[in-house]
Amino acid sequence: MKLVDILPLESIRIDLKSTGKSAVLTELSQMLANGHQELNVDTVSKILADREQLATTGIGDGVAIPHGKQDGLGAICVAVGIAKAGVPFDAVDGQPVSIFIALLAPLSASGDHLRALARISRLLKDTVVRGRLLEARTEKDVYDIICEEDGKY
Repeated sequence: MKLVDILPLESIRIDLKSTGKSAVLTELSQMLANGHQELNVDTVSKILADREQLATTGIGDGVAIPHGKQDGLGAICVAVGIAKAGVPFDAVDGQPVSIFIALLAPLSASGDHLRALARISRLLKDTVVRGRLLEARTEKDVYDIICEEDGKY
């Protein structure tokens, strides 16, 4: 599974408006719902927020991977948000988060969910990739960077 196969261009935003954790989760939920009529933004926000209560998805180095599972979802959904100024997100390293990749999977897709999380994590471990994403000027630039880098794995 490649990220670009589950990431529509309309689910990428390079200028997240939110400045707090809860608001970012809502904004990402709206982005996940783009093109997925079966998703309810409030439900998705609650799923992501409930997962954050278990442990932060802010993995450090300015990256967070909010994720969860929803019953009745037909396929994995992904959204990418960039907040160049950074957002306080209770990341494990205590630093603000600038790169968010949100993932929502069907309840029955545990294996695919874990594979997608691993792929995202591998992609964002790379300092150069993170830098390129932060320098992207358009959503298409972000998409192209992910396409290029995702092809290396």
